Amino acid sequence: MKTTELQETTDTQLQRIAWLSARDRHKQFDCLMHHFNEASLAASFHTLDGRKALGVDGVSKADYGEHLEEHLKELVQRMRRMGYRPGPVRRVLIPKEDKPGATRPLGISNFEDKLVQVMMHKVLEAIYEPLFLGCSYGFRPGRGPHDAIRALYQHLYQHEVESVIDVDLASYFDSIDHKGLLELLREKIKDRRFLRYLTRMLKAGVLNEGELRLDDEGVPQGSVCSPILANVYAHYVLDEWFEGTVKRHGEGEVELFRYADDMVICCRYEGDARRIHKALKGRLGKYGLLMNEEKTQLVDFSREGPSGEFSFLGFTFYQGKSRRGHRIPKVKTNGKRLSRKLKRVTTWAKGIRSRERLMKIWNIFCAKVRGHIRYYGVSFNLRAVSKFVYQALRILFKWLNRRSQRRSMTWEQFWLFVQTNSLPRVAVYHPLY
Repeated sequence: MKTTELQETTDTQLQRIAWLSARDRHKQFDCLMHHFNEASLAASFHTLDGRKALGVDGVSKADYGEHLEEHLKELVQRMRRMGYRPGPVRRVLIPKEDKPGATRPLGISNFEDKLVQVMMHKVLEAIYEPLFLGCSYGFRPGRGPHDAIRALYQHLYQHEVESVIDVDLASYFDSIDHKGLLELLREKIKDRRFLRYLTRMLKAGVLNEGELRLDDEGVPQGSVCSPILANVYAHYVLDEWFEGTVKRHGEGEVELFRYADDMVICCRYEGDARRIHKALKGRLGKYGLLMNEEKTQLVDFSREGPSGEFSFLGFTFYQGKSRRGHRIPKVKTNGKRLSRKLKRVTTWAKGIRSRERLMKIWNIFCAKVRGHIRYYGVSFNLRAVSKFVYQALRILFKWLNRRSQRRSMTWEQFWLFVQTNSLPRVAVYHPLY
């Protein structure tokens, strides 16, 4: 059978897994490892980005691809005899957006391990995607942050909400208990070899500055499998508990909106919000997770009298007024996020001003501005987006004029250049109603 035919067969089989899982929520799967064949792994190879950082072994996509057929054949043989062992993850620290000076760990796997992880992700997604609830939006096909923002906004607009619980989980990805996660996976997956390889991946360890560390908790952020594993854990720990238990015991309507570990809970009554906040802390502790008490807050969001505001996925939700003077929920770019982005523009402009020609700098600048507009261009937020674009232009103008001791242009000359070379247009790309 040809490679393309094998791949089509694998895709069809994964679609059947998804169909069976959707048809029967209690369906168990005991034969999964045959999906790890040369054709499926070759397809995984072509989906991976060769520009990504290298793992501990230093092997790049180009290196692995020089003798791809031989490498894949040998990998499949090792997997069949249980001879494949994932290498340790290389740990790097990247700056945190919400905490200047702070960092978060990012795990970089070996390239061959990434191939296996892609197939593991596909298999797990086929099994669990039909089971995930509507309140979950992060790292799911066909769903994105703007879907979560729109759903949350429409709920706030259409329902009376007295209190919102703005939940912050402390180091969610690093706190997922391996034993607990595997126990949850065993409810659906009965293929022992698949679970053993998943266990090996979790126990492979992290290499940090030459020191190997083995932990019983945490999934490396940056791993191909981490998003789906984190979603499976949150599905059982949070989503099903909220849907099956919390909603039944509330005095009024309550609703959860979750994007990975970022979530808010809308409550019709303040009393429900206080009870859920207390119960949530206990629920998280039962599964080894912690609530960040400093950041988690109960926000008064009533349409009557003064109300607070909360943030979700880079946006601040608050009570504003419609054109007719009615109180309605609105959104705007989070102030701290806006300031951090302008600081990054300053750092970038300061660094590139003397290295590239003007048109190259302008094209890169427009790409950055376009990305900001595309994400933050939602209903009610055009003023904040326009403010960012204008201030970013002022920053660029300032540093272009510092390429030499002499001032290169006036603001009028620069503005004429901007009008001539088409600045990205500010517009609503994601209507919320």
